[in-house]
Amino acid sequence: MIEFTPEQQAFAQAVRDFCAREVGTREQRARYNQDGPHSQELYQKMADLGWAGIIVGEEYGGAGAGNVELCIFLEESLRGMAPVGGIGPTFITAAAYEKFATEELKQEVLGGVVAGNSLSIAMSEPEAGSDVANLSCKAEKVDGGWLINGQKTWISNAAYATSILLIARTERTDKKHEGITQFHVPAGTKGLEIVPIETLGGREQNDLYFTDCFIPDEYVVGQVNQGWWQLMSGLNTERLILGAMQLGLAERSFDDTLKFITERKQFGRPVGTFQALRHRMADHATEIECTKLLVYNLAAKADANPTQMFPREASMVKLKSTEVSKAMTIDGMQMMGGYGYTTEFDAEALMRSAIISTVYGGTNEIQRDIIGKTYGL
Repeated sequence: MIEFTPEQQAFAQAVRDFCAREVGTREQRARYNQDGPHSQELYQKMADLGWAGIIVGEEYGGAGAGNVELCIFLEESLRGMAPVGGIGPTFITAAAYEKFATEELKQEVLGGVVAGNSLSIAMSEPEAGSDVANLSCKAEKVDGGWLINGQKTWISNAAYATSILLIARTERTDKKHEGITQFHVPAGTKGLEIVPIETLGGREQNDLYFTDCFIPDEYVVGQVNQGWWQLMSGLNTERLILGAMQLGLAERSFDDTLKFITERKQFGRPVGTFQALRHRMADHATEIECTKLLVYNLAAKADANPTQMFPREASMVKLKSTEVSKAMTIDGMQMMGGYGYTTEFDAEALMRSAIISTVYGGTNEIQRDIIGKTYGL
């Protein structure tokens, strides 16, 4: 059972009220969506309320809140359909800066996050997706810094980010997890080209091309050649963020579907009163509740043990939340019939947002493999 404090309950209500006020109608969302998947205007309003820096330390101007509060914010923002697509990549990347960056970079980057800047992290490459340690984007040591050459792909929020955390190879050994380093790359750096990728969900992803891109030594984040282990230390946060977001999305799909099948009548009665739909909704409600328990159980564990890794629980959160949101949104469209297929309703947009979630952040096949290995299989 999840027991939120009165302060956490009030915070959830505040985010709910904000979304209802700012993006409660399709017309309001359409206005913000003109800028693409991430509305800086709306995100700035969240930042002005102190929410963009919710998990940033107080010494950098943030709220210094915990993972439970972070999940509340993300769950309610996605449930409210706030078009702030950069929110997930920003929080994932900010956590890495806070752990490993120099004090000067922390002041610059984290202070910017609190003020409303968004971030991006560049890991995947054409030959390094699930096998992310196989990356080949190269950083060569030169006088005063590093010269970057190579390509990154499927990089979320890169077109909107003020800075990108680049994961590059700095040394080639017989162990591919070695010789990886993280670099701070400000937007507009010479030698970096960002090309949007057209997807089912719009221009959410980007290709990044680095051509003799110079990065000074002071922009190394963490230790040279230790980037892989730095990445692994952030998995609790990354998968929690994805889990909370997909939980909110599933809840929104459930809410919209319930409203529709309660109001829509066929054969003289609401379609939701037919056993076929009633049982489907009962199953989805149960699955969503299970997901919520998984998400907030991990959030509470991570808050109580901030240096401990929870690979099994983190992968379970990512696996369950994304499978549930995908199933709920697809089934919601089916229960709404032809109306679910139209852009008059949000069902098709929710489905487009959910269907990719089982792929990014580590495919669900990879999550199942990780879970299995934690049992010695």
